[in-house]
Amino acid sequence: MTIDQRRRLVDLPALVLGPLRDRSDSEWEQGPAGKWTPAQIVEHLALGLNLSAETFKARWNHAPMSRRRRTPAEHVARFLIFGLQWFPPGRKAPERTTPPAGISRAAAEAHFLAGLEAWDQVDRALMPERRANLFVKHPRMGDLTIEEWMRFHVIHAHHHARQIRERVGLAP
Repeated sequence: MTIDQRRRLVDLPALVLGPLRDRSDSEWEQGPAGKWTPAQIVEHLALGLNLSAETFKARWNHAPMSRRRRTPAEHVARFLIFGLQWFPPGRKAPERTTPPAGISRAAAEAHFLAGLEAWDQVDRALMPERRANLFVKHPRMGDLTIEEWMRFHVIHAHHHARQIRERVGLAP
């Protein structure tokens, strides 16, 4: 992970949790009809962080890998997310990262912070030795390296931080 990516990882708690710091539990746990609450958004981010970190940790001793060839749809998704830092509206989150309806503030916050700690462990255990030969498949972009996954998580957190700020009435 580059120094910039480490700094950005360290910045995610302030980015995601900062707008919620002085908010009541009820503000975390209520949202517009048909939309996720701030707690659910934080849990969604936590699920993604933890799932990808745990998959990398499980592959710790895996033989060197080669990236599979990307499909045209994966190339487009990569351009939209990494190039434009934009997530097309109306796309559903993968089932494994869909938060439960009744997630509490405490559970979501703790799970998010645990996900960041899991990524710190991935960094310490696998970088730089496995930088270019260990991959985990992203559901839209195909195989990603450790650094590419971290980049995704930072972009993804920025996307959802805007939603959190909107939910609590802060300017985007």
